[in-house]
Amino acid sequence: MKYWIRWIACTLTIALFITATKPIVIQAEPTDEETRQILEKSLSIVEIDHEIERIQQQIQTLTLQTNDLKTKISEKNAQIESKRDQAGQVLRAYYMGDRNTLLTTLLSLDSLQKFFMVFDFYSIIMERDHEILNTYATEFKALEQTEQNYHMKQNELTSVLSNLKEQRSRVLALQSEVNNQLAHSTDADKLKALIDELTSFWQNIGMYEVRSYFRALADAMQDLPSLIKNTKDSLVINGLNYTITLKEDDLNQFLRNKNEMFQNFAFRFETDQLVAVGERNNIKVEIKGHYTVENTPENCILFHVDHLVFNGLELPDTTRKALEKEFDLGFYPAKLVSFIQATDVSIEDHVLQVKLKMNLSR
Repeated sequence: MKYWIRWIACTLTIALFITATKPIVIQAEPTDEETRQILEKSLSIVEIDHEIERIQQQIQTLTLQTNDLKTKISEKNAQIESKRDQAGQVLRAYYMGDRNTLLTTLLSLDSLQKFFMVFDFYSIIMERDHEILNTYATEFKALEQTEQNYHMKQNELTSVLSNLKEQRSRVLALQSEVNNQLAHSTDADKLKALIDELTSFWQNIGMYEVRSYFRALADAMQDLPSLIKNTKDSLVINGLNYTITLKEDDLNQFLRNKNEMFQNFAFRFETDQLVAVGERNNIKVEIKGHYTVENTPENCILFHVDHLVFNGLELPDTTRKALEKEFDLGFYPAKLVSFIQATDVSIEDHVLQVKLKMNLSR
């Protein structure tokens, strides 16, 4: 009997301990506007800090690359100096008429044996001259390209350093706003606990969930040409012009067939924008963006993320740009028909339309 009493008491103690120490998990959208603003700013601080880390790594890489290019320029300058002297001697020989004298001697010979003997010698000199000039020209072009790469990396480094300064200023400003709001809050300790829990939840679960949506969407976009080919009236041909019409219902069904993740995710084509909303594992993600026609490095319809909302909290532009860079959400018309290219894209209620034309230059 005493054993059972002890066992029950021990079990209750453990249960009470677990309940008392259970963390506050940010799973629902915050209802209070002031709380939402503080949490959103705190989340932006975390994400911009990550961007600063990426920038610092980029700076290290660019610094190594510029230093390496600078060393190569010095080495190539030393190598090309001897070739420059040799090329100068060859050009002076032609300018002063030395090679003409040799040619005149060749043409004045009175026997074929002497002619061919001198001709072989003349050919060797010409080949050597040609090799010297070609080598100098090649190495000079390589030096010019290296110097051009160096200046390009220097400009890129300057731009990245400027971006680093800007992001640090943003973090300081946001942190100052958060600190000020906490200082005037009637329940600062609770807000700090919410901030800590949100940060932990985002870094350990939320960020991976958002990235999983983008990864699944990028994989599905690679197969979008098959949806267009297999959907009646989605591709209309009028002479040299083509029109792709994609309905949101067809797109949603296609995505759900590709990946079960999209069973709880829906796309809407609204005027001039695409809206995607999904909810899974107590995480709600909302993506809003638009399409543009791009021709560099190749013709495609590129998706730009204008807003990214996680559980009611909008993520900063740095997060959107990082996800755009990591995951290719573009549509490439050449994968549908190799000789066509996109010229215009528009979104109206429930419909995405792409105008294309035949690319005769391919």
